[in-house]
Amino acid sequence: MTSTSTTTPRGRLADLAAYAGVSEATVSRVLNDRPGVAQATRQAVLTALDVLGYERPSKLKRSSAGLIGLVVPELTNPVFPMFAQVIENQLAAGGYTPVLCTQTPGGVHEDEYVQMLLARGVSGIVFVSGFHADTRAPIDRYIELRRRGLPIALINGYRDGIDATFVSHDDKAAMRLAVRHLRDLGHTRIGFATGPARYVPVQRRVEGFREAMQDVPGVDLDELVSTTLFSVEGGAAAARSLIDAGATAVVAASDVMALGALRTASQQGLRVPEDLSVIGGDDVPFMSFIDPPLTTIRMDVNGMAEAAVAAVLEEIAGEKVEHREYLFEPELILRRSTAPVPAR
Repeated sequence: MTSTSTTTPRGRLADLAAYAGVSEATVSRVLNDRPGVAQATRQAVLTALDVLGYERPSKLKRSSAGLIGLVVPELTNPVFPMFAQVIENQLAAGGYTPVLCTQTPGGVHEDEYVQMLLARGVSGIVFVSGFHADTRAPIDRYIELRRRGLPIALINGYRDGIDATFVSHDDKAAMRLAVRHLRDLGHTRIGFATGPARYVPVQRRVEGFREAMQDVPGVDLDELVSTTLFSVEGGAAAARSLIDAGATAVVAASDVMALGALRTASQQGLRVPEDLSVIGGDDVPFMSFIDPPLTTIRMDVNGMAEAAVAAVLEEIAGEKVEHREYLFEPELILRRSTAPVPAR
């Protein structure tokens, strides 16, 4: 493919201008690396070049492989490093270099990372459990990225109004698997420990839990759902309230929260699984090595990460990508933290 230059055909200039939402004169200034163009506008034109499949002029070519942003909320929860590793491997295989951006409480904000990524000339961004998962957060940031023509994929958290690819764990199906397993063991007082209610995956899991438990007679589901923090401490606190409510089994929204439930059980002199059954979520590394090994609902991290990367790279290559949500099926991993309901 011939390089774009000062002799760029007018039709190509028009295509780039229309895609980036700027004038043809502005496109020409960017292609010739002339001053007087705002960084955001320059990036919009460069993104248009990449997305429409035009080769950059030599003076605008990257000195390294193409860059793709990867924004994750933290690395303390093992599931996020799992996503990061698979996504980075997939990007490298596709000839792209990932730029990892990790958020921490009180640290760099997601929007600040996005501006940094745009300044570095990324060709796309993958968001893992970002603000798109928070129903209280505005979606303008993502709408603006799509207006610029930047390919993005959003993992775990769907929001109407964003024209992009969403890849999600089927949270309702996960709850059906967990509750069905415990009910098959005779449990009816099943508690659910999860994170803050404003998050989309939490809302879906609570809905799935209620649907799976709705036909259990004499059970107050309100007292058997505890929303707290996605942490060991949050899981411990939720387990205390659920045990006080008479739960004989606890389903935790994550393996990290399940560790908190195990700690609470030990502190209260309860044996797992003889006195209290515990199910985690995600199936992060080492859950088979704790005592007892944790029964959990496995999230298809590999499949989800690969799908998100594929969608971004296909869009960068100019292929037509259907913007919708893709749900990935969970899997029940049976270990030794669940047992029949204790006789009381």
